[in-house]
Amino acid sequence: MFFDEVGAELKKCAWPNRAELFDSTIVVVVSVGLLGLFVALCDVLLRELMKLV
Repeated sequence: MFFDEVGAELKKCAWPNRAELFDSTIVVVVSVGLLGLFVALCDVLLRELMKLV
């Protein structure tokens, strides 16, 4: 009963096609890269500031 209801709900979902999935993946990869770059830059900046203190 439960799994039948789960299956019915999953059929109502709008699943992305291949192009939408690829575009979303690119957005996620670029976002993670930019966030990683930002964190690394902050790390270097704070480390240098701590050396001065």
